[in-house]
Order: sequence, then structure tokens, then C-alpha cells
Amino acid sequence: MDAPVLLQREKLAPHLIKQLGNRRMAASYCPTAAAAKTELLALIPSPASVLRCGSESVGGLGLWDAIAAKPGVTLMNPYEKGLTPEEAFDIRRRGFMADVLVTSTNALTLDGRLVNLDGSGTRVAPMIFGPKKVVLLVGMNKVVGDLESAFARVRTVAAPANNMRLAGPLGLKNPCVEDGRCHNCRSETKICNAWTIIEGSSVKDRIHVLLVGEDLGY
Repeated sequence: MDAPVLLQREKLAPHLIKQLGNRRMAASYCPTAAAAKTELLALIPSPASVLRCGSESVGGLGLWDAIAAKPGVTLMNPYEKGLTPEEAFDIRRRGFMADVLVTSTNALTLDGRLVNLDGSGTRVAPMIFGPKKVVLLVGMNKVVGDLESAFARVRTVAAPANNMRLAGPLGLKNPCVEDGRCHNCRSETKICNAWTIIEGSSVKDRIHVLLVGEDLGY
């Protein structure tokens, strides 16, 4: 990435860490994805059960295999090949009892709020309640000025990209797959159903936001 962009993100990170701390969330910063991969693995205790949720930020770094290979760690993986829909649903349901949830967020505001748009809630629900610890891997490309900007980012960037990613596997027929822009549709295959704003953590430091200077995810 361009050096001034990385420098700007490095200088912005302490502000974000302070804002998240004020909201009872832990946070840290890694300048590179490689460094973040090492830190994320260190944040997972052993033994531990880890719930996998949909996240291109995490998957793009090959972290699921690395997490599963960590001694003493059991990866609860509803995406494992060969599972029936019922089996995958059962893993997600039991995931509320996991020790750790690893995923990302769609947007992070400058004042430390986490904004997400989810399909069935299987990603955002355990972010809010269930697993003892939540680790969010967040590229600084997801940082926005305020809530209005967060909603705009999700609709113009994250949601269309995720629809295109999942169009084949899930057979989505949503209009954004055709033209790349949000129509606020009512499609039968709509995956944009539940907005959440996490203002803070009821349990101090349960949520750990791992900021990354490089772009990650959508």
C-alpha cells in the first residue's frame, strides 16, 4: 500500500483504540496483515472452542486453517464440506457456548461504534451475546466518520460485494448482483436483513478489535 496511507492509519489507530476503550472494548493495532495473523492467533487461548463466522477478512489470511491447527483448539465450522443445512444450523446454535468468536465488522466509526448488516443474524448475534470472547479482525479500510457514513459504506461497498461473492453458492437473485448497487430490495433471496450497532460491551474487554493498517475484506 501507499506509504502515506499506511502512516495516516498508524497515526489514527491510537484515537480508535481510545474510543473503543471508552466503550469497554479492548483494541490493538498491527501495521500489516502478517503481524495481525500472529497477534490474532495469540489472542486465542488453549484449550478453547472457536466459532467460525462468515468473514472475508479472516478467510483471506488463511486464518481458519491456522486456528484449527492450533494445539488444544476446536474449530466449530458450519462451513465444513459435506454438512447438511440442519447440521450447519446446529453448529451455529451451539456456537453461542463457544469460548471464542472470530469474525469482522462491516464498518467502524471514528467514535468506536461497530456497524453491521447481516442475513440471518448468525454473525452479529454471537457478537452481542454468547461466546466468552469476541475477536474482530478489522482492516482500517472499514473506518468511517460517523453512523451515516457507516450505513453508506455497507450499502455501497460491503453488501453488493458480499452478494456477488455468495450469488453462486447460495443462488442469490438479488438486483445488486446484476449492477453492483444497493436497491434496498425485497428479494426472496435477500441477505441484508438485520442492522446492528454495537455501542459498547456490557462485559469489559469481551470484544477485542484488532485493527490492521492494510486493507482487509469488503
